[in-house]
Amino acid sequence: MPQSDRPTVYVLNGPNLNLLGLREPEIYGTATLDDIADLLEDRARELGLAIDMRQSNHEGHLVDWLHEAQAEAAKAVLLNAAAYTHTSIALLDAIKAIKTPVIEVHLSDPTQREQFRHHSFVAMGAVETVQGRGPQGYVDALEIAARL
Repeated sequence: MPQSDRPTVYVLNGPNLNLLGLREPEIYGTATLDDIADLLEDRARELGLAIDMRQSNHEGHLVDWLHEAQAEAAKAVLLNAAAYTHTSIALLDAIKAIKTPVIEVHLSDPTQREQFRHHSFVAMGAVETVQGRGPQGYVDALEIAARL
């Protein structure tokens, strides 16, 4: 966790997001996760926040980090659970088990894609969802977190 007196927002990214910029750029764009982190760092500073950005291809890491967000008194969590959005009851249970608000983020708009992407377990526990805005969606979600 960043050493700061500013409230921290965890930014948790799920499977395959480490390949942003390379993976299906026609869907996800050419920005990398590092590019998104740079955008968020700049905006977080302006909002008086700190971010703690992480990525894992493993569901259990995301669950552990949600628990950690509460234990560390994070202001909020921005969660792009990627494919786990549509499959993970474990993530839904973790979101419901913590008091830290979770904002769901997606680069693309899952409702405009394959049918199996239309259902989100994460949305069932999140306070809000931002989707289809590309990297700017993370910034929008951070601004929502700042207002919480």
